[in-house]
Amino acid sequence: MEKRVMTDSKRRKGLTVASALLGGVLVLSACSGGGSDDPKGEGGDSSSQAKVDEAAAKKSSEAQIKITPKDGSDNASINSAAAVTVTKGTLTDVTMKTAAGSAVAGEISADKKSWKPSAQLERATAYKIAATAKDSDGRAAHENASFTTVSPANSFIGNFTPEDGSTVGVGMPVSINFDKAITNKADVQKGITVSSSSGQEVVGHWFNANRLDFRPEEYWKGNSTVTLKLNLDGVEGADGVYGVQQKTVSFKIGRNQVSIVDAQTKTMKVTQDGKTIRTIPISAGSPENKTYQGQMVISEKFKETRMNGATVGFTDDDGKGEYDIKDVPNAMRLSNSGTFIHGNYWGAKSIFGSVNTSHGCVGLSDTKGANDPNTPGGWFFSHSIVGDVVDVRNTGDKTVAPDNGLNGWNLDWAAWKAGSAA
Repeated sequence: MEKRVMTDSKRRKGLTVASALLGGVLVLSACSGGGSDDPKGEGGDSSSQAKVDEAAAKKSSEAQIKITPKDGSDNASINSAAAVTVTKGTLTDVTMKTAAGSAVAGEISADKKSWKPSAQLERATAYKIAATAKDSDGRAAHENASFTTVSPANSFIGNFTPEDGSTVGVGMPVSINFDKAITNKADVQKGITVSSSSGQEVVGHWFNANRLDFRPEEYWKGNSTVTLKLNLDGVEGADGVYGVQQKTVSFKIGRNQVSIVDAQTKTMKVTQDGKTIRTIPISAGSPENKTYQGQMVISEKFKETRMNGATVGFTDDDGKGEYDIKDVPNAMRLSNSGTFIHGNYWGAKSIFGSVNTSHGCVGLSDTKGANDPNTPGGWFFSHSIVGDVVDVRNTGDKTVAPDNGLNGWNLDWAAWKAGSAA
């Protein structure tokens, strides 16, 4: 009986081991396709898995889809990053959506080899792309990818003037103000080109980390065309901060108009193409509030505007502005600090051409309401465009700072070029 019990025990142990081995073989067969000492497997060929894989490959599409940017990318471009291409096949369907489910319009190319969005993408947005293609045998292939575009915190934009398609005066620089401080000025400037149909050399000048202006040595040639190209997509402007703009704009230079204000003679000579077309009596800044000297560019025009002395530091003891005129007619800005050339209806007509009485602006005789085009103020307003030059002389004051408005012409060419990072 004792021997019999031992035999049963051994038998049970043997079954347990066999079961474990069998389980191991089954697990290995399911996950790795091998592991048995039998070179043929369980009644089969050792290459059976390879044959299965080969058969599956024969049934799969040959079309190879590529989605960019790659799955999981962040800081992707909003301009040119998103694209789908296919080799050994043609695209049959591409869908692009935001993570929130909003569809993005796009178009498959005529040869059905590529797809791209129809418009610029949004910043800081997650997108999903699903693409389907078929090969020459009609077998379908599928590919999916998700990515996130660059965020506002990690990108910069250049706000530029003048506008695309506009016509401006000969003094109008291309002025770009970046919404982030630029530390890598050389690469950013290399990504921007400004050219003129006149063939004039155009050079950029950095006033600070946020502002870059372009101009030629002399005023733009009248009736020329200036083209600005922004190729900033992906350019690193500062550590971890990338450009997103890919844009070309152009504007027209109008007739050459330069007006010379002489505070001593209290007159302004309006010239076009070097010829005086009208001489206008003016009243410049008083001896206590002299007008800046220098070449100033008209940056804005207002048929009527409010001028409050408190906004530019002219206040009475009570803190209120020394003047507050709510309907100044025919006003044109010459500096960011408040210098204007404008119509004046409140001063006696006798002051124009005879005495300087203003707080620093250049005044022209005008009427209330800005409706009389025959007054000096009305005439000059209608004959001026943004970008025209007003050259103010003999005021006894300092020259306007070149970055106070669009007034970089007050730097000589050597000093201007010294501010280039290219």
